[in-house]
Amino acid sequence: MEEQFIADSSDQQELYSICRRASDLTGSFHHGYERLDRSLAHQQIEIGTDDGEFIHCFGYQHCTIRLWIYWISSVLFIGTPTMLLAWYPQFAAIRYKPCSLDSATIVLIRDSNGLCSLHEVQLISHLQPNSAIVEHTRTFSHRLLQFVWMSGKGFQRLRGLSNGQMTLASLLDSAQGLSKQEQDDLQELYGPNHMEVEVKSYWKLFVSEVFNPFYLFQAFSIVLWSADEYYYYAACVLFLTAVSVIASLFQTKKQSLALRNLVEASNCCRVMVCRRGGECEEVAASCLVPGDVILVPSDGCVMPCDAMMLAGTCIVNESMLTGESAPVTKSSPPHSDEIYDPHIHRRHTLFCGTQVIQTRYYGNHQVSALVIRTGFSTSKGELLRSVMFPKPMGFRFYEDSLKFVTFLFFVAAFGMSYCVYLYVQREASSETITLRTLDIITIVVPPALPAAMTAGTVFSQSRLKKKGIFCISPPRINVCGKIKMICFDKTGTLTEDGLNFWAVLPIKDQQFSPQPVWNPSNDLPTKSHLLVAMACCHALTRIHNELCGDPLDLSMFEATQWELEEPGGDDTTRYDMLAPTVVRPRSKNSPSVSLEQSIPNDDDVWNIDDEFNIPYEVGIMRQFPFSSTVQCMSVVVRTLGAHNMAMYTKGAPEKIVNICLPETVPENFSQVLSEFTSSGYRVIALAHKPLESKLTWPKVQRVKREQIEKDMHLVGLLIMQNSLKPETTPVIHQLQSANIRTVMITGDNLMTAVSVSRDCGMISRIESVLILSASAPDPGRNGNVSLQCLHGDPPPIEVLWSSGGAATFHLALDGRTWAVIRTHFPELLPTVITQGTVFARMAPDQKTQLVEQLMAMDYVVAMCGDGANDVGALKAAHIGVSLSEAEASVAAPFTSREVNINCVLHLIREGRCALTTSFETFKYMAMYSLIQFITVLILYTV
Repeated sequence: MEEQFIADSSDQQELYSICRRASDLTGSFHHGYERLDRSLAHQQIEIGTDDGEFIHCFGYQHCTIRLWIYWISSVLFIGTPTMLLAWYPQFAAIRYKPCSLDSATIVLIRDSNGLCSLHEVQLISHLQPNSAIVEHTRTFSHRLLQFVWMSGKGFQRLRGLSNGQMTLASLLDSAQGLSKQEQDDLQELYGPNHMEVEVKSYWKLFVSEVFNPFYLFQAFSIVLWSADEYYYYAACVLFLTAVSVIASLFQTKKQSLALRNLVEASNCCRVMVCRRGGECEEVAASCLVPGDVILVPSDGCVMPCDAMMLAGTCIVNESMLTGESAPVTKSSPPHSDEIYDPHIHRRHTLFCGTQVIQTRYYGNHQVSALVIRTGFSTSKGELLRSVMFPKPMGFRFYEDSLKFVTFLFFVAAFGMSYCVYLYVQREASSETITLRTLDIITIVVPPALPAAMTAGTVFSQSRLKKKGIFCISPPRINVCGKIKMICFDKTGTLTEDGLNFWAVLPIKDQQFSPQPVWNPSNDLPTKSHLLVAMACCHALTRIHNELCGDPLDLSMFEATQWELEEPGGDDTTRYDMLAPTVVRPRSKNSPSVSLEQSIPNDDDVWNIDDEFNIPYEVGIMRQFPFSSTVQCMSVVVRTLGAHNMAMYTKGAPEKIVNICLPETVPENFSQVLSEFTSSGYRVIALAHKPLESKLTWPKVQRVKREQIEKDMHLVGLLIMQNSLKPETTPVIHQLQSANIRTVMITGDNLMTAVSVSRDCGMISRIESVLILSASAPDPGRNGNVSLQCLHGDPPPIEVLWSSGGAATFHLALDGRTWAVIRTHFPELLPTVITQGTVFARMAPDQKTQLVEQLMAMDYVVAMCGDGANDVGALKAAHIGVSLSEAEASVAAPFTSREVNINCVLHLIREGRCALTTSFETFKYMAMYSLIQFITVLILYTV
C-alpha cells in the first residue's frame, strides 16, 4: 500500500528521494501550476488556498563586483545606501545579478500588496535511499512559511497533508505512523514544529525604531539646533521623541511577549507518537512532522499541531481561535474519496492551540490523530502570522500626510536655495551659510510631527483598555473614526447567546397540531418521535459531571426532562459490544436488566418489553455533526429492545424539507414557518427515519451521511426564542442617528433575521423590506431574479437597476441568492451592496465575500461577531471586533470582554477622538511650520 501511495504523484517521487520513505505521507503539493521554463527568472506562487493570495518570486545570484561597489559606496556615503535599501527593499536586489530560478541563490519576493523582501535559498543535504549519493534540496522561508524547489514546477509552498489532493480514504489508510528515521528526514524539510515568536531586546527594538526616516531626521534636527545654540526647543523635541520611542518600544515588547505566551503552551509539551509497527514513544512536540500518528491524552491537552482524528472522540474548546466558547465535539471522518480540507472537515480536525478538555474512546482503541500541519502552517500559525504581518491599510489620511510632507521637502528645497543665494550675496562664512540653510528644512518639515501624531492613539488605546477593549493593531484606532458601515452577526451579538425553549409543533397525519405544545415532557408520549428527537439529536456531553454543549442543544434537551448517561469504566457492553451515550426519561424506579441474559441471539425483541420490564432507553450509535454546508445534524440511535436502528435529524427547515418524503410534509408548511419566523422565533425542523434491520453497528460506522440522510419523515418543529440583548436597540439607534449604516450578516433563517432587524431598529416599522431571490441559469432556461414585498405589492424588478428609488427600501436575501447574484448577475452587486440590510443563511466564506465587496465600494467597514463563522469576516474588515471573554484572542484587531455591541460605540468615539487629534495636530504643525518658514525668509531678506 505504501509503495502504491507513493506512486500516486511524480511530486511524491521527488520528495521520496529527498526524504527516503517518509514522503509517502507528505502527499503531492498543490496542483495547477504551469511547467516552468528553466530560463525563467520569475514565478507566481499561490500561498493561500482560502483567499487566493499570491506572491511573485524573482531569481538572483551573488555578484562579487556589485557587492564591492555597494560596500564601497556605503563607506563613502556614511551608510546612506544601506539605509536606503533597508527602507526600500524593492531596490535591494541591485546588489545581485538576475538569473533563472533553478540556479538562484537569492530570491526577491513581492506580495500582493506590493511589499518586497529578499531571502537566501538554503540547501538541505541528504543521502539517496540505499545509496551513498548526496542530493541537495533548495528551500527558502518567507514570512515563516517554507518553500521548496520542485523540478519542472518551481518553488512551491510546503502544505503538509492538506494539499488539496489527499482524500479522507488515503489519509485513513496510510496512517500507520512513521519510523524515527522517516521522522528525522521529514523534519529536515518541514523544520521543527515550533512557533517561535521572536522577542527582541530593547536595544534591538530601539535600533530598528530610530532608523525610521523621521526619527533620523529628528536626530539630525536636534544636532543642528544644538550647534546653533537652540537648546530649549531641541531639548523639548528630544523629550517628546524619547517619550514616543519608549512608549512604542514598550508596546511592541508587550505585544511580542503576549504572542510568545500565546504559543508557549503548545510548544512546551511532550506527546505520545505511534511508530510504524505499533510501538509508542514519547517525544517533544517540536519533533512532530506531517504523517505522525499521535495519541491524545484522556485528561486533555493543548494541541501542538493540526491533526485529523483517527479514532475516538474529543471535546475541544476552540475559543482561542474562534471566540466560540461552547465546547465542540470532534470525531473521526468517514472513509470516503472526498478531498480533505481542514476547514470543510473542521469537525474531524483538531486545531493547534485549542484545548482538548476530554477524550472518549471505545474498546481498546485509544484516541489517536494524524498530524496534518505543523509550525506556522497550522491554523494557529496562520492567525499568528496575520498578527505579525498585518495587511497594510490604505488609509487615505496617512497617504495624504506623506504626500504633504514630500511637498514640504520641495518647499524647503526652494527656501534653502534662496537662503544660500542671500548669504552668498552678503559674503557670509561657510559655517553660517550651512547652519542657516539646513535650519530651513527643520522649520518647514517639523521634526516633532511623528511624536505629536501618535499622542491621540496612545491615549485612546489606554482608555479602551480600561473599558475592556483590547487592541493588537493601534494604527486601526484612527480608522475607527472613519467607520461608515458596521456588519453584525445575530446570535450572540445582537441577541442573547442562549436560546430559550418556547414550544414544539408536532405533526400528526400530515397535519400540524392546532396548538403548540408548551411542555413536551408531560404533553407528548414518552415514545413520541418528536420527543425522542429532542432528547437524542444533539452533541451534548458531560464535562466534570456538568452537561455542556451548544446553547440550542442544551435548551432543547432540558425541555424533555430526560437524562443523559455517557459510558464509563464500569459500563457493561451493550448495543453490539459498544457502550454508547444513552438518554432516558427521568424515573424514580428504572430497573436495569442484563440484555445478555434476556435477549435471544437473533435480537428479535419486538414484544418482550412488557415481559422483562426493560426500561425505555435510547443509545446514540453515531453522530453526523452539524455542518454549515448541509445546515443540519443527524444521529443514528437504537432503542433498547428494538430490532433495528433509527435516524433522527434536526436543522434548518428549508434543508430538512428537502430530505423528507413529500407526503410527510404538511401542505401549509411554508405558511406556518413564515408565521413563526416573522415573529422573530428561531425554528428548527425535526425528522425521523427507521433504518433497515440489516444495518449493524459496524456498517453504521462506515456508512456515508448522504446514503441514509434522505427519505426522512418530518415529525415537527422546534420553536426557540432568541431575545435581543438589552444594549442592542439603543446602540443601533445611536449608530443610525450618526448616519452609520448597519447590516446584519447571519447564518439564521431569513424571516427570523428580518424580524430581529425590525425589533432592534435596524429596519423601521414603516420601511419596506424586499426579499430578493435569484435562480441560476440552467440549460434551456435563463436565470431569474425576483422581488417579494413582505407587506404589500412588490415594486417592478427594474428598481434594482435604477437609482431613483434607491433610498426607499431595504433588501433581504439569503446565501443561495448571494451566490447566484455574485456569479451570474454581477451587475446587481452595487444595488445589493448599497441597499442590502439583512443577509441570512450566509456561509462563513460568503460573510467574508460580502465584507470584501463592501470594502470595494469604498465603505470603511467594521465587523462585529463572536462565533466561528465570523473569523474570516473579522479578519477581512477594516475593523474587526470579536466579542470574547478571552483577552488574548487573535481572531480580530479588537477584542471586547464586554460581550455586547456597546463596545462599538466606545471604538467609534475613541477613534474619532484619536483621528480628530491627529488631524488637528497635523494641521497645527503644518501651519506653524509654513508661517515660520515665510517669516524666516522675510527676516533673511530684510
